[in-house]
Amino acid sequence: FVPVNASGQPAVFGKRKEPHTVIIARGDEIRHFTVRPWLAAFAGSALAAAAVGYLLATSYLVFRDDLIGAADARQARMQQAYEDRISALRAQVDRITSRQLLDQQIVETKVGELLERQSQLSSRHGRLGPLLERAESEVGKSLPDEAPAPAQKPGNRAQATIDGASPQVQLASLAGGEAHPFAFWSTRGRLPAGESAADRADKLFVSINRSLRAIENEQIDRLTRLADTAYENADAISEALQAAGLPVEADLDRNETDVGGPLVPIEPSAVFDTKVKELDEALDTLDHLKREARRLPLANPAPGHVVTSPFGVRTDPMLGTAALHSGMDFRAPVGMQARVTAPGVVVKAGWNGGYGRMVEVDHGKGFTTRYGHLSKILVAVGQKLAAGEVIGETGSSGRSTGPHLHYEVRRNGEALNPLRFLAVGKKVEQYL
Repeated sequence: FVPVNASGQPAVFGKRKEPHTVIIARGDEIRHFTVRPWLAAFAGSALAAAAVGYLLATSYLVFRDDLIGAADARQARMQQAYEDRISALRAQVDRITSRQLLDQQIVETKVGELLERQSQLSSRHGRLGPLLERAESEVGKSLPDEAPAPAQKPGNRAQATIDGASPQVQLASLAGGEAHPFAFWSTRGRLPAGESAADRADKLFVSINRSLRAIENEQIDRLTRLADTAYENADAISEALQAAGLPVEADLDRNETDVGGPLVPIEPSAVFDTKVKELDEALDTLDHLKREARRLPLANPAPGHVVTSPFGVRTDPMLGTAALHSGMDFRAPVGMQARVTAPGVVVKAGWNGGYGRMVEVDHGKGFTTRYGHLSKILVAVGQKLAAGEVIGETGSSGRSTGPHLHYEVRRNGEALNPLRFLAVGKKVEQYL
């Protein structure tokens, strides 16, 4: 038995719930809708799902914007850092390029200086050539063995090398107009640790400078030695002539211990010119003294022959009384060549009393020489003679006891001792 309420619905499980009805009236028209529970639950679920979906979508959009903004900011920071790095690298490249350009300018400047010095050495060598030839002939000695090589090849004497290549080769590389200032190192292997190409170039320039400076110093030393030797020879000739009382016109008073005067600095480049001038003056002095000495009758008219009668008072061989012998007698066989002892002009050539056949030669500055007792005369009056030229043949003509050569030296007509001239000639012979 199931109880039933007044409306006819069972009442076993309590009060029955009626479905909700929605009535819509519009004028005479009335509409109603019955809302079922499951439909309401579905609609609520749909609304809740839509709300949750909306919230999720909104949250996603918000978080996405945040993520995109963070990513954009991170990318912006990375881009900024990249641009900063590029700027730093560009600045570094600019610094390196500027340094290379500066190094290249320095290298080109140094190369120009070295080439100028080498050209100067070549010019000096051209000037030294004739001067050294003259010095060799004037001084009468061989040039020093340590003479420098020609300036055109400064590496011959001091062949400084770096990694096996001569400075001239590396200098040629530097002067060859290469694009990179140190491109010539590219084929030389890797640079040692801690050593840059500029350091290598500095070493190269120092080496070449040392080589060129050594040549310059050798040239100057050689000029100094030659000048000193020329002055020493000139001093020796002058002292020998003065000791014999013979005229000396050159002033060679060069006492190097008596010095003084203001300090006048001199440029290193002018040292060479000064030394060249000094050598030239020394050679001029020596040449002048040689000419003066060669004009004097200093040679032996009969070298290798014994003096049979000296100059001065002696017993006359004919009368046996004391008499002045105005010359020297040399033992000589008949027909031996008699040679003049200095250049001059024949002023007498013929028979002259006790001299027999005699030749008299004027040597200038009042000096004359006489050659007596000749058997034959081979010159004529007015004839110019060179030193050592044959004037005749010895004999025993005139006042003579046997074949010999009578030799006199006179100055302004006064007879002088020929031995004094022969002694001077022997001293200065090596310098003439």
